[in-house]
Amino acid sequence: MRIRVIVLWLAATLPAANAQQYPSKPIRYIVPYPPGGAADIVARAVGQKLSETFAVPVVVDNRSGAGGNLGTDLVAKAAPDGHTLLMGNVGPLAISVSLNRKLPYDPLTDLAPVSLMVIYPNVLVVHPSLPAKSMSELVAHAKTRAKPLAYASAGTGSSTHLAAELLKTMAAIDMVHIPYKGGGQAIVDVMSGQVPMYFSSALGALPHIKSGKLRALGVTSAKRSRAIPDLPTIAEAGFPGYEAVNWVGLLVPARTPPAIIARLNSEIIRIFRQPDVEERLVSQGGEAETNTPAQFAAHIRAEIRKWAQVIKASGMQAE
Repeated sequence: MRIRVIVLWLAATLPAANAQQYPSKPIRYIVPYPPGGAADIVARAVGQKLSETFAVPVVVDNRSGAGGNLGTDLVAKAAPDGHTLLMGNVGPLAISVSLNRKLPYDPLTDLAPVSLMVIYPNVLVVHPSLPAKSMSELVAHAKTRAKPLAYASAGTGSSTHLAAELLKTMAAIDMVHIPYKGGGQAIVDVMSGQVPMYFSSALGALPHIKSGKLRALGVTSAKRSRAIPDLPTIAEAGFPGYEAVNWVGLLVPARTPPAIIARLNSEIIRIFRQPDVEERLVSQGGEAETNTPAQFAAHIRAEIRKWAQVIKASGMQAE
C-alpha cells in the first residue's frame, strides 16, 4: 500500500517538477512555411520574446512543404517536452483535414493547442472596371451575368480560395475559380483586369486600394480591420455570419505536461499585449487574438467543421 502511495505521489509531482525546470535546453520553433511570410514574421517576434524570458535560444526552423503539412507533422511526432513548438495555421490544422485523405497526423489528437495568436483578415478587391461598388452590387452583377464571375486565388485550398467559396455558397451565386501559385501573381492579374476579383491579404491589397488600382468591397473578418477601419465587413454588408480569416496559433505535441502548456499560454498572452507587438501586427494587416488552450481547441474543431462543409459543397480536391 505504501509503495502504491509513493508511485502515485511521484506521478503527480514529476510533471510539476519538469515544468519548474522548463525550459532546460534550446527551443525549436517550427514554422511550416518559407521565411519571410506572415507566419514566419510572427514566429520570429514571438521567439525573440520567449528567448528573453526563458534565457535559452529559441530557434525558428522553417520546414515548408505540402501546404504546411510537413512541418506540422514534424511537431506532431516530436517529444512532448515543450522544447518543440509549432506555428500552427488554418491550412494544416483545419482545411487539410478535409482536403487530404491521407493526412499523416490528426490535429485534434496529435497536437496540443496553447493559444491562438493572430488573425489575418482578407479583403475582397475587384478591378475598378467591374460595375460594383458594394457587396450587394457585386452579388446583383454576378446573378445577372451571362457567364459566371471569375475570381483569382493563391491556390486550391488556400484561405483566399475558401473565402470565395464561402461567399459563393452564402450568396447563391455562380463563380469560376482561377488558381495561382501564390498571391503575388494573382493580385497583379486582378490589377491588370485579367481576372475581376480576389480575396487578398489586407497587407497585400492596401497600397493598391489607396492608389486606386483596386476597389475594396469588404473585409472577411467578423469585425472591422484596424488596418482598414472604414471598410465594412462582408457580414455587415449583407451576409451575417460570414467570416473567413487566415489565423496562426501556438501548439505543442500532444501529451506535453499541462503545466508547461499553461506557462507557454501565459507567456503568449503577455507577449501579444505588448504595444510594440500589437502595432507591428496592425502594420502588417493582422490582429492579436489570444485565448486559453481549451478555447483554441474549440476554435480548431469549429474551423474543421466549417471548412469541411465548404469543401464538400464546392467539390474541391487537393492538387
